[in-house]
Amino acid sequence: MSELVSIIMPAYNASKYIEKSIESVLLQTYENWELIIVNDCSKDNTKDLVEQICESNKRIKLINLNKNQGITNARNTAIKFAKGRYIAFLDSDDLWKPDKLEKQIQFMQKNDCYFNFTAYELIDEKGERLNKKINVPSKVKYKDLLKVNSIGCLTVLIDRFKIQPFEMPKIKHEDYATWLDILKQGTVAHGINENLASYRVNNNSVSGNKW
Repeated sequence: MSELVSIIMPAYNASKYIEKSIESVLLQTYENWELIIVNDCSKDNTKDLVEQICESNKRIKLINLNKNQGITNARNTAIKFAKGRYIAFLDSDDLWKPDKLEKQIQFMQKNDCYFNFTAYELIDEKGERLNKKINVPSKVKYKDLLKVNSIGCLTVLIDRFKIQPFEMPKIKHEDYATWLDILKQGTVAHGINENLASYRVNNNSVSGNKW
């Protein structure tokens, strides 16, 4: 039986791109997932768009916050709500390739690893490819990560059965700090140097620290 993947998606004024991001989840060849979208008090029609999508797909859950508290709080809220063995992250302006989850879970089960990430590409605001792939190493340990953050948040997959409970700290570069905390426990992050996601470069990215 395939294990459930909980996908964490913070959203703030995300109406321009969020439908495409959700579509990239719906197209996943690995089908046992739940998508948890946390609406951080958006001022546009993000809430209405997501509610319409939720009506036709029960795997998508929407949490509406009463106060805007930023991307870290939104992610942590979703993590607490998550029911899956695996945790994945996708911001509301980024995209996944259809076989992303399937390839990562196959890799993790075959190699008995608990923290996986992949290469990804850059796209512009219109979704056009910028012909730039961000390559990744096959393994990253704590001391390696201290030198440079080679782990793109939109590519991460974590096995919660094997890694201690975690939440992201409310500081800048919160994802980088989280990976450091996890690897400091002795965990090794394993990379797949294949482009399985698209990071959108724009002036209003959901997470300004992604690039």
